[in-house]
Amino acid sequence: MKFFKSALMIAAISGFTTSGAMAANKIVMDGSTTVGPIAKSFASYFTKKTGIEVTVSESGSGNGAKSLINKTCDIANMSRPMKDNELAAAKASGVTPVANIIALDGIAVIVHPSNQVKGLTKEQLAGVYTGKYTNWSQVGGRNVPIVVIQRESNSGTQETFHEMVVGKENKIITQAETQASNGAVKSRVSTTPNAIAFVGHGFVDKSVKPVAIDGIASTVKTIKAGTYPISRPLFMYTNGKPTGSVKQMIDLPKTKEGKSIISELGFVNKY
Repeated sequence: MKFFKSALMIAAISGFTTSGAMAANKIVMDGSTTVGPIAKSFASYFTKKTGIEVTVSESGSGNGAKSLINKTCDIANMSRPMKDNELAAAKASGVTPVANIIALDGIAVIVHPSNQVKGLTKEQLAGVYTGKYTNWSQVGGRNVPIVVIQRESNSGTQETFHEMVVGKENKIITQAETQASNGAVKSRVSTTPNAIAFVGHGFVDKSVKPVAIDGIASTVKTIKAGTYPISRPLFMYTNGKPTGSVKQMIDLPKTKEGKSIISELGFVNKY
């Protein structure tokens, strides 16, 4: 592990520009709550192996991008690609964002375990979120109103769902309840019999029930194959191609230990 301890010196000699965090022998990560479990587990493993402190904040993909642009983090965890305006802002601040795919994920649509609905079409799901369907009886369920739950606007999961399911040209109903994290969404659905929501596949457990979309369940196999209709990559963005200790962190998904961490958390290995 001498390589890790000398990485900062190598980066300095090579002229690689790091943030103030890395210069202080520390890696700072910020961003997505979906990527959060992977980032925190990687951080714990990496610190034990190298002695380098790694901090992880979960402020949402949008804030992760801002942190990278403002050079206050070394790695921006994101559950969506950077937008054109973010890339433009990065260029203006002298930052060159590089997207590093670290895992694959599916956005699982979840309901309360007591809900009799087992599946929805993508059209029905879009209809629920745009207000076309307001009662579960309209989509094969009981005669009760649908409690629609979404994520906050800064969430990469929210933006991906909006783009892939609802459509950029359409608006989600104003009555939709907003929750700040995957965990908060899951908790709300687990205690709300009429609710529907969406979370990263790795957050699904027995407290909620995932429903199939267009007849395809969200599973490791369907996400890896890209057949689940709401599949996506997860990213760790860096300023330029990662080097030194940051590269070792970014490369963890390619290692046996990293793959094990990703699988144990319920996400899907890309490599």
